[in-house]
Amino acid sequence: MESAKEYEAAFCAAADEHLGVIEALKGEAGVVAAMAAAMANCLRTGNKVCFMGNGGSAADSQHLAAELVGRFQMERKGLPSIAFTVDTSILTAVGNDYGYDDVFRRQVEALVVPGDVVVGLSTSGNSENVLRGLAEARERGAVTAALTGGDGGRMKAEGLADHVLVVPGKGSARIQEGHILVGHVLCDLAERAVS
Repeated sequence: MESAKEYEAAFCAAADEHLGVIEALKGEAGVVAAMAAAMANCLRTGNKVCFMGNGGSAADSQHLAAELVGRFQMERKGLPSIAFTVDTSILTAVGNDYGYDDVFRRQVEALVVPGDVVVGLSTSGNSENVLRGLAEARERGAVTAALTGGDGGRMKAEGLADHVLVVPGKGSARIQEGHILVGHVLCDLAERAVS
């Protein structure tokens, strides 16, 4: 690209694609409502919401945990939430000693109790470490939720989550944009439900 017009056209094409994905995402409103109800119930009973993902999904996990611990839109007490992506000592120790595929499973094993909600984010739905974390969470009696994209990948096919939201996008960028919208709505609804 060499001209401002080409840059403008590229931006407009991305915005149009984004809007199409977000419009199609309205078809998942029932799944969002079920996830929000699970989170609200979890937080009302003194349990916690845990997030996990890789790369951009790791950043989204941290972002959403921060919205609950800090605040999203209203002043209220901090809500218990953690992202399993933030402790480099745990990530590198478990990765070194057990393998990267177990970095989330091991944290779930150590920290998740029955009644918690564990949310796995993966644009493909095929991240092995997230899949293992969800499987362990289910074994421990947590409510499991998955935010994915495309065809849902193994997260959807293997039924490891009680609630699976598939963003109807093709590329990681548009799928992650859908994830953060859904995540913000979940935080908003949970916050209102427990305040």
